[in-house]
Amino acid sequence: MAKKESARVIVRRAKGHGEGHHGGAWKIAYADFVTAMMAFFLLMWLMGTLDKPTREGISEYFKTSISDQLDGGPSVGQSDTILDGGGNDLTQAEGRQKQADLATPVVDLKASRAEEQRQELEKLEKLKKEVEDAISANPRLAEFKKQIALDMTQEGLRIQIMDQSQRAMFSSGSARLATYTTEILREIGRVLDNVPNRLSISGHTDATAYSGGENGYSNWELSADRGNAARRELIAGGMADDRILRVVGLGSAVPFDRNDPVDPLNRRISITVLNRQTEESIVNGGVLPTRQAAATIRAGDAGPLLDKHP
Repeated sequence: MAKKESARVIVRRAKGHGEGHHGGAWKIAYADFVTAMMAFFLLMWLMGTLDKPTREGISEYFKTSISDQLDGGPSVGQSDTILDGGGNDLTQAEGRQKQADLATPVVDLKASRAEEQRQELEKLEKLKKEVEDAISANPRLAEFKKQIALDMTQEGLRIQIMDQSQRAMFSSGSARLATYTTEILREIGRVLDNVPNRLSISGHTDATAYSGGENGYSNWELSADRGNAARRELIAGGMADDRILRVVGLGSAVPFDRNDPVDPLNRRISITVLNRQTEESIVNGGVLPTRQAAATIRAGDAGPLLDKHP
């Protein structure tokens, strides 16, 4: 019997083509190259849009070693460098700029404000003397000198014209001015017209209830009407109408004699020559302008210009 020959099995293995031109590895490298080139040209374009000082600042930054930047070295941290910043935190705009450079504007601002207040106080003191002299020089008004009080308040120079038991400024329960009150107000109006400061006028009554007040007209309305009557006489004396900034009626809420609410002295007219700070506050609805407020905070403003007089 013939011997069987064993079958031959031939296995053919396909040769991989991963490294051939149909593979994808080169595409990743090419994409990285294109991305880098795009970033480079974008950087060049941005550099071209910068002005010369900014380019010089960037150049200065890259001239400084990393250790100097992190330690706030002599180049980046100093205030005379082109770049703002420096110090330990490179994200901060101010960095380690010289403390003297930062403190000088604050000190100058505070000194300027103090000098301005001093000059304003001197002018108001001078005005106070002029009003006193004008009243003393008028024989008709000199006899009413005890009914006129001048003092300094937080708002400025205050001139108060007050009733006496036998010498009232207004007819009882009305806003009709007595003859001597008209003369005083017109004389004061002539003197005050020579200063640039604006005025605030307030009317006051004593604590005696207004007859018929249950019908709606009370000491509040009466004091406001008397304040406006005083305003009209100041204008009649030669003062410009726009010089008066505020007229209010305070009723009996702010007595002159706190121990005796019905004292005739509580019935009075107050005319205040406003200092600049108070005038600005009134014009801006009770608050300082943004610029003024910021300056006050930065300068550590000590407070009101004038001490309040009772």
